[in-house]
Order: sequence, then structure tokens, then C-alpha cells
Amino acid sequence: MASPAFEDIAETFAFLDDWEERYRHLIELGRAMPPMDPALRVPAIKVDGCASQVWLLPRIDGQGPAARFDFQGESDALIVRGLIAVLHALYSGLPLAEAARVDASAELARLGLEGHLSGQRSNGLNAMVARIRAFAAEGAGAV
Repeated sequence: MASPAFEDIAETFAFLDDWEERYRHLIELGRAMPPMDPALRVPAIKVDGCASQVWLLPRIDGQGPAARFDFQGESDALIVRGLIAVLHALYSGLPLAEAARVDASAELARLGLEGHLSGQRSNGLNAMVARIRAFAAEGAGAV
């Protein structure tokens, strides 16, 4: 089950008539995201496989079974920032074990992104999802 924030995004995408409007909405989602402190943009959190510069910084809120997954993200490309915002809506606040099991491909397919992103952006999105899943799985194993 996707978060209410992701459901809102999916509903908005379904409502928008064309991909130009959806791209604009994606860019607006990215602009609305809080910026990451430039000091945090270090090689250790940079995502490989993205054509743009992408940084993802995981955070675990709470301890034990109540621990929740969250992350900060940043990119130098507006559309990619929007994709990070979508991923944040999909994963943020989930229990760690649940975040590690999210079927991101199925959820993102609801937005119809796969047919409208360049190959490089699709590869980058897949790299971001893989990094998030690894963070969540590692966090779940540590709890």
C-alpha cells in the first residue's frame, strides 16, 4: 500500500492530460522539496548510474520495530529532483522492513513514467531505487 503522499501524486498524474503537464508537475514537486545542505553532498552518498548528479542520504527515525525510513535527496537536474520527490513520497515514513519490500516498479508504473523517461533517466531512477532499497534493508537488519 502506497503512502497518502504517493497516492496524491498518482491521482494528480492521472488527472493531468498530457506529458508536458506531468513533467511540469514533476519539476514542481522537485522545487518544493527542501534543499540538501551542500556540505552533505559527498561522494559516499552520490548515486552511481545517474547521468545527473544525485545524492541520497538515508535516515532512520526511531529505534527497534518502530523505526521508520526516511532520506534526503538532491540533484542538479530539475526533473531528477522531481523523481527524488516522488521516491520520497513512496518510501518516507515506512517501517524499515516495509520500505525494503516496496515494489517500486509497480508503484512507479502507475505514473506511466517508464515510457516517458530517457534511457539514462530510467537507469538513474532504477539506481536510486536500488540505493534506497539497500539502505532500508541494511537499516532493517541493524534494528
